[in-house]
Amino acid sequence: MSVLFRHLPSMDRLLRHLEADPGLAAAPRALLRDLADAFLDLLREEIRAGAVADAGDLAPERLLPRLTAFVRVKARPHFRRVLNATGVVIHTNLGRSNLAEAAAVAVADAARNYSNLEFDLATGRRGSRYSHVERILCRITGAEAALVVNNNAAAVLIVLDTLAKGREAVVSRGQLVEIGGSFRIPDVMRKSGATLVEVGATNRTHLRDYENALTENTGMLLKVHCSNFRCIGFTKEVPLEEMVALGRGRGIPVVEDLGSGNFLDFRALGLPLDEPTAQQAVAAGADVVTFSGDKVLGGPQAGIIVGRREWIEKIKRNPLNRALRIDKMTLAALEATCRLYLDMERARREIPTLRMITAEPAELKAKARSLAARLKKALGGRVTARTLPGSSRVGGGSFPEFDLPTTLVAVRPAAPVTIEALRAALLSTEPPLVGRVEEGELLLDPRTLRRDEFPLAVSALAQGLEAATPSER
Repeated sequence: MSVLFRHLPSMDRLLRHLEADPGLAAAPRALLRDLADAFLDLLREEIRAGAVADAGDLAPERLLPRLTAFVRVKARPHFRRVLNATGVVIHTNLGRSNLAEAAAVAVADAARNYSNLEFDLATGRRGSRYSHVERILCRITGAEAALVVNNNAAAVLIVLDTLAKGREAVVSRGQLVEIGGSFRIPDVMRKSGATLVEVGATNRTHLRDYENALTENTGMLLKVHCSNFRCIGFTKEVPLEEMVALGRGRGIPVVEDLGSGNFLDFRALGLPLDEPTAQQAVAAGADVVTFSGDKVLGGPQAGIIVGRREWIEKIKRNPLNRALRIDKMTLAALEATCRLYLDMERARREIPTLRMITAEPAELKAKARSLAARLKKALGGRVTARTLPGSSRVGGGSFPEFDLPTTLVAVRPAAPVTIEALRAALLSTEPPLVGRVEEGELLLDPRTLRRDEFPLAVSALAQGLEAATPSER
């Protein structure tokens, strides 16, 4: 064992080898040193365990390629690109919506250069960052004023804190939802200082329930869109228009939290996705409407607040606004995304989320056949690949009860590779490939894979098969 330890290469030799590798040119020297040290520790453990018993295993021609592979994997950024073949369009765990090309360009421009973030080019004086998106949000939704914060939870929080702190917020019992990450409407209401007043039953709420709950201390009537579940059967909700009439008669603002929110009426495209748009909520008379920017809207993470000017101005003056404000890159992405919505057909074509949701079944079938053919050609007998009908999901808490028809590519590895080993190995490929496993097959959905990503998916599967093959050693 002591002889083997003496055959371990020096740190300087390892570093010289790594620094000569063009693939590691961007890695800091300190990181390379740490990883080389970790590699030496791994070798020492293998010597102690008997896995390395011959000095030949430590010869440079065998050791240095292994070092390079080890460091290349460990030196990769922790936050990186993933291929989404799950068919879930707005995949919360995989970054939700992809930005349109125009938005991505705007973000890069804002990141690289100075900008008029809070500078009024018309007057040469200090300006407001919200002016960059307020006008266009009002034009799209029909609202009088708008404000943007860092996500929709923040939007709900600041609205409650402004309009109902120390007062009562009346909400239907059936709308007290919990969404991903254990975010619960009642918890946010407590943090805002508002007192929750539940009305109605879980499945049925009537206008009289709201009327009977009103007191001198009522700060708002709140309607929460149940984004990620549906209550069906013997149910009733009070239409927003009726809540607005009640609120206006008593001088109480009516707030609707749309959750995901969207600008596009999918029913007009023939899709059975019956979700209220922000425009409809504003037209129905809601005083304040909140929704996300990074879900069905297809933009960056943001909480968008639109509505009547008197209420929006109060929200803008809330000191919380400073803590919840968005940065220049979010502003750039949101403005670019909203500009696409000035032409709804262009938005549908150019915003990836909308394009994937509205993809035609025939197009998906053609993509699936093309991907399957690529896999068969590149991987030969190492896998079988077939197409079969299946379903996709919108995701992100949106349209939970609707399946979108698609055509899947089912991949089954040949022995001795198991499907469990392949799925695990695909998480470490470059880039990682995430699909669904059902009945011993890896299912790849072309709805969430672009055609230009097909070569990457084929490469990932080749890497995964190599890593998942049991070693003879």
